[in-house]
Amino acid sequence: MAGAILLAISAGSARAAEEQPPEQFHEEPPVVGTLLIDQFEHRWRDGENSINWDAQGWVGGDTNKVWFNAEGSKPVDGEVEEAEFQLLYSRMTSEFWDAQIGIRHDVRPQPQTTYGVIGFQGVAPYFFDVTAQLFVSEDGDFSARLEAEYDLLITQKLILQPAAEVNVSAQRVRELDVGPGVNDVELGLRLRYEVVREFAPYIGVNWERKLGETADIAREHGEDPSDLSLVAGVRFWF
Repeated sequence: MAGAILLAISAGSARAAEEQPPEQFHEEPPVVGTLLIDQFEHRWRDGENSINWDAQGWVGGDTNKVWFNAEGSKPVDGEVEEAEFQLLYSRMTSEFWDAQIGIRHDVRPQPQTTYGVIGFQGVAPYFFDVTAQLFVSEDGDFSARLEAEYDLLITQKLILQPAAEVNVSAQRVRELDVGPGVNDVELGLRLRYEVVREFAPYIGVNWERKLGETADIAREHGEDPSDLSLVAGVRFWF
């Protein structure tokens, strides 16, 4: 009798398991994270040399992530001149693209400014890494940024990376010495050697150019709107 009862219970459990929706048996994707120091470099320029950095990291799964971005620069013998931080929620919208929304906070230059951020990040055709972002400041000022870079494998360890960045403003922001239209363009070319995949020293060249009214404002302050520098640094991640 007991054996028959156990057999009936087992059969009922098997039928219940078969009736369960398949998704209930799927395991949740693991939560993982990465921190990439894409640029940590010394820039030699005609004038004051600087230390520059560009870092990003994320925590999450395949579909949803929390992103952190940080970039800035400081004179070798001075205080930080530029420092920007972003905290973003990122959701995969297609196989190669993520939509992102969050906040950005600029510690330098003064005054400190907070922005709302919306944008996307992903891989365009021909394997260009692209990031496009729209910003709206706490004062209601609109601006945008487009970044693109590409890894050209010369060998399995030697990689040439061209990169470009364009910044645009919808209006003049006097506190930041920025005019309307395209504010500046930055082009870089870096050659890195991956000692291991997680660690790669590099050398290169970087060119920045202020444009339009932003360039005029720089000239009024006695600054050169164009800046060319040689760079050497290290890229690493873990």
